[in-house]
Amino acid sequence: MPDFKSGNAFGGRLRRYRTVITLASQAAGSTIALGTVPAGDVFAFGVLTSTVTLATATVAVGVTGTTGKYRTAAVFQTANAPTPFGNAAAIDDDAPSESADVILTTATAALPSSGTLVVDLYFSNA
Repeated sequence: MPDFKSGNAFGGRLRRYRTVITLASQAAGSTIALGTVPAGDVFAFGVLTSTVTLATATVAVGVTGTTGKYRTAAVFQTANAPTPFGNAAAIDDDAPSESADVILTTATAALPSSGTLVVDLYFSNA
């Protein structure tokens, strides 16, 4: 029998947190706030959807101090196709006792001058 960590891992409610980002040449090294996830919510997975490719710009999703906690910095070159992501180390985490501010960080190049990037984050909560 599997050793489930908590109700968050089995039978918990899945919640979606969505942020819509208007692309406007945000510089490499930018930090974009995605929102605050309440204490007790455990990361399940995320989905990136963009109306344009992000070319050579890399994006990471995480928290201050661990910017790639949920998605390690990588290029995103698929337009109009929802693309799932999730680092195993974050999926395996226990439920946090404090809320967390989730951020998207950019690197290597500026984001495109136009288009829309949608970041959906899915967390479970017992």
